[in-house]
Amino acid sequence: MSREITIDPVTRIEGHAKITLSMDDYGRVSNARFAVTQFRGFEKLCEGRPFYEMPSLTARICGICPVSHLVASGKACDQILKVWIPEPAVKLRQLLNLAQIIQSHALSFFHLSGPDLLLGMDADPAKRNIFGLLGENPQVARDGIRLRAFGQSVIERLAGKRIHPAWVVAGGVSSPLKLEFRDAILSELPDALDIARRTLDMFKLSIEGFREEIRTFGNFPTLFMGLVKDGHIEHYSGKIRVLDALGKVIEDRTDHDHYERFIGEKVEPDSYLKSPYYRPYGPEKGMYRVGPLARMNLADVCGTPIADAEKAEFRALQRCAILSAFHYHYARLIEIIHCLEKMQILLEDPDILSTHVRAIAQPNAHEGVGVSEAPRGILIHHYKIDDNGLIRWVNLIIATGHNNMAINRGILQAAKRFVCNSKLSEGALNRCEAVIRAFDPCFSCSTHALGQMPLHIQLIDAEGKVVDETRR
Repeated sequence: MSREITIDPVTRIEGHAKITLSMDDYGRVSNARFAVTQFRGFEKLCEGRPFYEMPSLTARICGICPVSHLVASGKACDQILKVWIPEPAVKLRQLLNLAQIIQSHALSFFHLSGPDLLLGMDADPAKRNIFGLLGENPQVARDGIRLRAFGQSVIERLAGKRIHPAWVVAGGVSSPLKLEFRDAILSELPDALDIARRTLDMFKLSIEGFREEIRTFGNFPTLFMGLVKDGHIEHYSGKIRVLDALGKVIEDRTDHDHYERFIGEKVEPDSYLKSPYYRPYGPEKGMYRVGPLARMNLADVCGTPIADAEKAEFRALQRCAILSAFHYHYARLIEIIHCLEKMQILLEDPDILSTHVRAIAQPNAHEGVGVSEAPRGILIHHYKIDDNGLIRWVNLIIATGHNNMAINRGILQAAKRFVCNSKLSEGALNRCEAVIRAFDPCFSCSTHALGQMPLHIQLIDAEGKVVDETRR
């Protein structure tokens, strides 16, 4: 007999979501749906606010990646001012964004996915968490804490606080970097790089034990989208590139001001998470992915020596684009190394201590688009203002939203491989969740769609009897 299996809530993710698996009469998975069950609506909340408040306001969208919104928003406001911001401010923003990526990737790998990767997908769920990891491998657990703390401390030294900083402003940043903070960060970089390198070495040795997960975790052809600058990985500036599954570039050097030409968004009836797609191909064929896996596929090189050597080894996994979502973990660790190397280059630039870090101007345009690479992928902030500088329209396309269609298909692929009605195991269901964790979604940021969520209300009397009910 056909039935449904619901995993609610999905664990070890940022935000709230559930998975519904539909089983046919033979106990096989016939469909899988991943639904985000929370709604934030920042696009409407921002209307009527002065545009210059947008960076600090949108930084409140998420406590995990506030810097990503701060940077993208600042860039959108720069366009409204129509000014060239000082080069030292660009470098300081880059530095802040790199620190954000490091701390977020460390959280994802060590704390959210680490229990699956290091203790096993079938490990006792009571121990398959960060505390179990601490008991099994205290060195790895401590490394994760130290690496994330390093990224957060850099954010604090630059922006004044670790969570929801307001340091990036329209026209630049609000204060320069202090000499003692620069020297402190430089002194801590070698230890952070050592942690990242030994973690990557450890992970590469474990890959052989995950052959089935690699084969069935989101392993199918899609497009990939992200920022590239002169063939290098770029998290702050650059142009948009789109790549197909064979490694062919189909869109390149595209200015982000025109994102609406090639990104469409559809709303699903059962989720508050929109489903963006590559508009020229339509919703059915236009599925694409963003984030560290996409960035490794899109860029010719990282642009830093250690990361480039690791990227060359990573690219040897497959002759075309690397497709398995399981390799988001691999790409994430390489990207941490690249960010640490890039951070050192920026900190050793004498210009980084300049006090000229902000351009002052009034609004000179009624519209601005800001794009940067967040830890989870490309992030787009698009604002329109009135003659008084007040926000009248906002569109936010969040990295997790870009990956929505691929996450859904990835869950279905893994469920068909591991879930069987006649032999249902906790480890099989955990693998369905692990597909989501590979993408490292952030649902607090990304839930903006005004769909029609399914609703079931029951009126129950004092004896527990259902006296009335309604469904939507």
